[in-house]
Amino acid sequence: MTRRYWNINLEEMMEAGVHFGHGTRKWNPRMAPYISAKRKGIHIINLTRTARFLSEACDLVFDAASRGKQFLIVGTKNKAADSVARAAIRARCHYVNKKWLGGMLTNWYTTETRLHKFRDLRTEQKTGRLNRLPKRDAAVLKRQLFHLQTYLGGIKYMTGLPDIVIIVDQQEEYTALRECITLGIPTICLIDTNCDPNLADISIPANDDAIASIRLILNKLVFAICEGRSSYIRNS
Repeated sequence: MTRRYWNINLEEMMEAGVHFGHGTRKWNPRMAPYISAKRKGIHIINLTRTARFLSEACDLVFDAASRGKQFLIVGTKNKAADSVARAAIRARCHYVNKKWLGGMLTNWYTTETRLHKFRDLRTEQKTGRLNRLPKRDAAVLKRQLFHLQTYLGGIKYMTGLPDIVIIVDQQEEYTALRECITLGIPTICLIDTNCDPNLADISIPANDDAIASIRLILNKLVFAICEGRSSYIRNS
């Protein structure tokens, strides 16, 4: 895998608050190598390590995108949801930003069945067929469509398991991470000082509570994916 320059700036990360970890009482001792100091009861993340792993992650996603691989971005907590959707849409990635439905990947057959149902209902709505049904039947199907749009809207074009999964907040998305580990899907995980850095293939130590921090990390990864996709188009 070729190493590239991704313009990862320590000052920019400081401004986004990437270095602020959790309180010193709420930490995972395995994160010790990624912590540089304690300040006012808060662990401070070593941004040099963050830059190194973020650069590695950018190299990985660029390489994968340049070979036409598919990505899934997962981040369901309120502070991450909008950034996840924007980043995924910009890089033409699949995403989950509302709720991770258990078995979404490990029970792919069921997910695929739901996606077929979702696509059928969307077609019926677009053609106006739903409005020609009896009111009660139409209301039931519209509720189903709303539910499917909420939870599966970000993966509606996914036709198989993703090649790489990017996870915002290991603690919040632990079920998604475990499913990826079970299936052997490579993962890139944004981890705060209360996480286990040994679970994901690439763990990026960073503040997972600040919107600016989440957005900065995702923007770097998405830029690398877009660059990789451009390379894929040029070479195909």
